[in-house]
Amino acid sequence: MKGYGGRVLFVDCSTGASRVGALGESTARALLGGNGLAARLLYDHVPPGVDAFDPLNAVVFAVGPITDTTVPGNSRALVAAKSPLTGLFFDSTFGGRWPATLKRTGFDAVVLTGRAAAPSYVVVDESGARLEPATALWGRSTRDTVNALLAAEGADADAIAIGPAGEKRVRFAALAHYWKNREAVSGRGGLGAVLGSKNVKAVVVKGARKTEIADAAALKALLEETREPLKKGTAALSTFGTPFLVGPINALGALGSFNLRREVFDQARVIGGESMKEHYHDRDTTCLKCPVACGKQYAIREGEFAGTRAKMPEYESIFALGPMLGIAEPEALILANDLCDLLGLDTISMGVTLAFVCEALERGWLSEKDVGVPFGWGDWRGMLRLVEMTARREGFGDRLAEGAWRLAESVHPEGTRLVYAVKRLELPAHSARALKGLSIGYATATRGGSHHDTRPTPQYAPTFDRRSTADKPAFAARSQHFTAVGDSLVMCRFTSERGFGLFVDEPYARMVRAVTGWDVSTAELESIGERIVNLERLFNVREGVRRAADTLPWKVMHEPIPDGPSAGMYCPPDELAAMLDAYYAVRGWDPDGVPTATRLKALGLAAP
Repeated sequence: MKGYGGRVLFVDCSTGASRVGALGESTARALLGGNGLAARLLYDHVPPGVDAFDPLNAVVFAVGPITDTTVPGNSRALVAAKSPLTGLFFDSTFGGRWPATLKRTGFDAVVLTGRAAAPSYVVVDESGARLEPATALWGRSTRDTVNALLAAEGADADAIAIGPAGEKRVRFAALAHYWKNREAVSGRGGLGAVLGSKNVKAVVVKGARKTEIADAAALKALLEETREPLKKGTAALSTFGTPFLVGPINALGALGSFNLRREVFDQARVIGGESMKEHYHDRDTTCLKCPVACGKQYAIREGEFAGTRAKMPEYESIFALGPMLGIAEPEALILANDLCDLLGLDTISMGVTLAFVCEALERGWLSEKDVGVPFGWGDWRGMLRLVEMTARREGFGDRLAEGAWRLAESVHPEGTRLVYAVKRLELPAHSARALKGLSIGYATATRGGSHHDTRPTPQYAPTFDRRSTADKPAFAARSQHFTAVGDSLVMCRFTSERGFGLFVDEPYARMVRAVTGWDVSTAELESIGERIVNLERLFNVREGVRRAADTLPWKVMHEPIPDGPSAGMYCPPDELAAMLDAYYAVRGWDPDGVPTATRLKALGLAAP
C-alpha cells in the first residue's frame, strides 16, 4: 500500500506487551490516517464514560500518507486521547523530526493503553515496542528528558516527552519534542497528562523504512505548480513567524485583551512580529524538509535576562500570556513561553486561566492570600511564579492545574461567566465575537475552543464578510472537513492553506492520487472529511454531548466588543441558536446535534 506502512502497533503499558495489527486498504482509504485513524481507534478501544486518567483510556500517535514525503509541511504527527480537560475526543498535531521517524518504523499508528507500574518510557522501532525505566527522568524538564534519551538511545532516535506538569496530571499538560536545537510542541487538551497518568515519561521512535509513493513524477509536477504560491503565501511566516499576526489582527479589533474586556491592545506593536524580530531574532528554525522556516529562536542580549536563548513564542502564546493578562513586556513573553514548554504546559490554557484569576481578583472573588503570590493585570513576575506553581500543583497552582472552567466553578457561583472557553477548552487568539464564522465554528468544534477545526485564515480576507451570519454554518462545516482531511494526511496547516488551498479542492486530490495511487476525487476527499467529523461527533455524543454543549463563552454571547474597529460585535444566544439550526441541517444531524442514522449510513458509519 503506497504511502503507508500498513501496520498499527498496540502497546499495553501495564505489562509491556505489544502486538501488531494490520491497517487495511479499505480503512486507510476511508479515513486516510492521522486524525481519521485516531478517531476510529479511540472510538473502538476507549470504553464510553471512562475517566481520561483511567488506564483504559488510550493515547494514539498517528501519521498519514504524506508524512516523510517531499510535500512541504509533511513532517507532522498527531496525538489523540480522551481529554482530561474536556472529557471528549481530542487530537493535537506537532512537527519537527519525530513524525518522519515514526513513519520510518513502518507503523501508521501507535496505541498506548494501561498504566506502567513505575515511571517508564516507550521505545518504538520497526519490530515493535519495549518499555524502559524512567525513574531517573521523573521530575525533569521536557528538554532535559529528550536530551537524556537521545544520548541513551542513539543518534538515530527521536523523542517526545512530558514535563513535570504531565507527571502531576495538570489537565492542560503538553508534550515537547527537540532535535538539533529545534523544538516542536503538542500543546492542547491535556494529552501530556494522559501520558503521565500511564507513568509514561516519553515515547522514543527509531526506524529507517522508506515511504513508497505511487507516482513521483505527478507529485513533483504538483509541487512545482504550488512552489510560487507557497513562497508568496508564507513570506511573512518565513520572515517573522506567527507573531506577524499581532499587528493586523489588533488593527481589525479582534485581539482579545484583559480577559476579553477589550479586543484591542494598545501596546500590541512592541510584542508584534516586526519588533520582536528587530530586537530578539537569533536564527530561523524549521521542521524536517520544510522550506518555510516559520520557527525562530530568540536571544535576549541585554538587561536582566541577557544570554537567554529560547524558542519564539507563537502568536497564540503571545495573546494568552500577553494581552489577555495586560502584559506587554516582550522578554516576559519569551521567558513564560519557554518555561511552559520546559514544564510541559499549554500556553493558551495557562494564560487564559490566569486571565480569569486577574478578573476574579479585581472583583474580590479571590484574594492575594488565596493565590499565594502578588498578582494582577500586567504582573509578569507573578505570572512566571504561578506557571511554576501550576506545573507542580503547588499551593494555588493545584487549583490552576484544573483549568479555567473548573477553577471558576470553585471560586464563585457566577465564575464561569468570566471564562473564555468552549467545552472547557480555553479559546485561542482568533475572536469568537469579531469573526462570525468562528462563532459557529467554536461552538460546534469537536475539541471545543480550538481554531484548528474551523479555520480563521479565510475569514481575515478582505472579501470575507466576517460580520454577517449568512452562510457561516455551511462555511464552518466545509472548513471542518478541510481540517479533518489535512490532519489525516497529516499536513502542516501553514503550508496547506498557503500553498494548496483553503478548502478541500483538486490540489489535495492530486496529492493523494500521486502518493497512494488511488483514483481519489475532490468529492471523495470532502466525504472523507465529513466522515471523520461525524465519527468524532459520535465519540462525543457517547460522552453526553448534545446541543446544549454547542455553546459559546458567556461574554461572547452577552457583552459586545466595547471599542475599536469591531465595536458592537458579539454573538447573542438567539443568533447562535439560528446558526446551530442551520449547521445541524447542513450536517444531517437532528435538532439536538446527534447524527442521524440516514446520514451515518451515507457516510459508511454505523449508527450507535
